[in-house]
Amino acid sequence: MNPRERHWTVIELATVFNLSQDTVRGLFRDEPGVLKIFHRRRGTRIHVTLRIPESVAQRVYERLTRGAR
Repeated sequence: MNPRERHWTVIELATVFNLSQDTVRGLFRDEPGVLKIFHRRRGTRIHVTLRIPESVAQRVYERLTRGAR
């Protein structure tokens, strides 16, 4: 992983891919290389923030569009 590489938020990729945020979360939740930040808010469930490196976003995009040709 390159820390200087651009890391996308779920909202940003949802806009770029023209998909819902839930769909983007589902696509990247278990993808290798995605940075997952876990935090708990006072007595509530654990919240997970995803940061998706540009190289991972490109890999998933290519995988999804490969079958569309």
